[in-house]
Amino acid sequence: MLILTLVCSFFVVQAQKVSNFKLEDTESNPREYELLKGEKLTIIDFWATWCKPCVKAIPELVKIQEEYKNKGVRMIGISCDGPRSVSKVGPLTSTLKVNYPILIDFNNDLMREYNILSLPSLMIVNAENKIVYFHEGFNSGDEEELRKKIEQLLLKNE
Repeated sequence: MLILTLVCSFFVVQAQKVSNFKLEDTESNPREYELLKGEKLTIIDFWATWCKPCVKAIPELVKIQEEYKNKGVRMIGISCDGPRSVSKVGPLTSTLKVNYPILIDFNNDLMREYNILSLPSLMIVNAENKIVYFHEGFNSGDEEELRKKIEQLLLKNE
């Protein structure tokens, strides 16, 4: 039953489009998706400070952002930390030298809207705001799979 649920949620997420959303960043400034998204692709990473695989993934995502920023790709981090851990988001992202916007989904409203069932979860959104790739979890080597997918999608857009 769990596999069926995961498969169903995967297809629901894949078929969705990302609508313009507004969340606060780590300095309480309201930020809007439409103003942050990439020209060709946007990678949205749902994560939390208490999630060890999430924290392990961030340095790889920082490298990917640096590699693809001049190719129309933008990364957006969505912290799903709650009241007990949200104060750790700013210091952690500073320590990890995060080079992309981090927004706070304090009540997990965005997480629920996109059926995010586990952290980390990452999705790639194309220029038409359609979710074209979804990945749950993080293991060493996943960053290479992500690079391959980005390259495929960029080639498709040319």
